[in-house]
Amino acid sequence: MKAQRDLGVPIPIEAIKDYERVRDDVDVGRIKERERVTLHDVKARLEEFSDLAKRQFIHLGLTSRDLTENVEQLQVHQALRLVRFKLVAALAALARQVAAHRDLMITGRTHNVPAQPTTLGKRLAMFGQELLLACARLDDLITRYPVRGLKGAVGTQLDQLTLLGGDADKVDQLEERILKHLGFKAALRAVGQVYPRSLDFDVVSALHQAGAAAASFATTLRLMAGAGLLAEGFQEGQVGSSAMPHKVNARNCERICGFSTILSGYVTMTANLAGHQWNEGDVSCSVVRRVALPDAFFAIDGLVETFLTVLRQMEVFPAAIAAENQRNLPFLATTTILMEAVKTGAGRETAHAAIREHALAAAKALRAGGDADLLGRLAGDKRLGLGKRKLQEILSQSERFVGAAPHQADAFVAAVEPLVKKHRGAADYRPGKLL
Repeated sequence: MKAQRDLGVPIPIEAIKDYERVRDDVDVGRIKERERVTLHDVKARLEEFSDLAKRQFIHLGLTSRDLTENVEQLQVHQALRLVRFKLVAALAALARQVAAHRDLMITGRTHNVPAQPTTLGKRLAMFGQELLLACARLDDLITRYPVRGLKGAVGTQLDQLTLLGGDADKVDQLEERILKHLGFKAALRAVGQVYPRSLDFDVVSALHQAGAAAASFATTLRLMAGAGLLAEGFQEGQVGSSAMPHKVNARNCERICGFSTILSGYVTMTANLAGHQWNEGDVSCSVVRRVALPDAFFAIDGLVETFLTVLRQMEVFPAAIAAENQRNLPFLATTTILMEAVKTGAGRETAHAAIREHALAAAKALRAGGDADLLGRLAGDKRLGLGKRKLQEILSQSERFVGAAPHQADAFVAAVEPLVKKHRGAADYRPGKLL
């Protein structure tokens, strides 16, 4: 109203004051009663507001979506910024755990079976790397996110043009005033009654991506907790099971995975809206958006708050990790043994076949309760050209098996530092208490 008046629409200043005087008196219950008659939510709001002010100057030249779309987009934009802040807080917490465990060798797994050694710091940095990608996407989305603006019933701005005497420059100025007031840098220029619903998909899929790293982290921690290597933290008085007193469940990590599943459902919902816009627009999407958009933000917030809690409370058991390494070490070293055999002149495929043959036989013997003696089996195979002393020497240098894992952990920590500095307070953010 203020912008329209400044541009020449005859709205008395007293009318604006009357609306401002009663804006905190609006009763949602009365709006609900009106909506049962009008079957139109925006019309019910307008009637309530105008009756309180005893004026009829609100909503001149606008359609419902000029109101609702822009306000919803304002909420989305502010919520994205809050999510980004909490993700940076999660990156800071994750970087602290990565730095603390950069050198702790663990059994690396592919297909969830022992493969090669890595370090716990590197494993955590893997999830951090994914989270960095999600943060970069969120930054891009926040920067480029456009508001619909004031476009009217079918996007032609006809009613604003009529109010402003056909002056297109004044219509543009009006929209610019609205953009500045809402804090947006860009508006969509050629839209109909609604903005493209693929933009909602862009938002919700970005939230799902933001939660993916935490969900993968939680899945891995659940697996490691099951093997007794880690724990997510267990509060005094906490009960893991009503039937089994000994249980210490990774319930928070399970919750993170559940939130990720919820987000994937909202990705599907918003994906089904994209590409289904009728002509200049319809509102069949409202029933979906009113659930999917706010609840997707609730879900990602719950996910990140839980993720932060786990990162602060998780426990690492080095002795259990060392025992697992010792049990698996001869098998974990086979790729290094393969490379050493090649260096002595063995053919790569020949050496691979020899090591595979002995490793499978040793594993079978181990499962049957016998003596695996993988080193003895390998030392006796002339195809490899490696004696037992050389093989024992290789195994004694276990620190080399982790490769560049510590360096990669350091690189992740270094990548997080500028982000944390940019978002003041993120490093010190503390999650709320979980139920």
